[in-house]
Amino acid sequence: MASAGGNRNAKNQPMGPDGREWSNGICDCCNEPGTCIKAWCCPCIVYASNKQRLEHLERNGAPDPEHGGGCCSGPCCLHASILLCFGAGFVLQFLHRGDTRKRYNIKGGMCGDCCTSFWCSPCDLTQEHQEIELEEKSFGGR
Repeated sequence: MASAGGNRNAKNQPMGPDGREWSNGICDCCNEPGTCIKAWCCPCIVYASNKQRLEHLERNGAPDPEHGGGCCSGPCCLHASILLCFGAGFVLQFLHRGDTRKRYNIKGGMCGDCCTSFWCSPCDLTQEHQEIELEEKSFGGR
């Protein structure tokens, strides 16, 4: 059973009836150049890290002590395979983006998630990374 977790709105974004905005804009990926570059060069690693960190928060109500694990995880290999064979790693990303939006009560829908993941893949991955990291930092020690 998952516990409450950390602060899911660390920047205190205004909350409307349909949710709130992302804590960082899609073009704020430059604020985190290391993650952004990794998302450009090896999106499978950032995708897998985001997925593992979010799942750990949901399952345990605490940050992942491995901070997303290594690059040989199942989600990483799956993303890399789909990306290399079909050029469609964005499909996994857009599904995960919906999970991230749901956890943080962020406005949006599947169509927007798909377009963002397809057209702005590295920015999408970096934005999700930043949102998850804000909750992790709310626990202190990171």
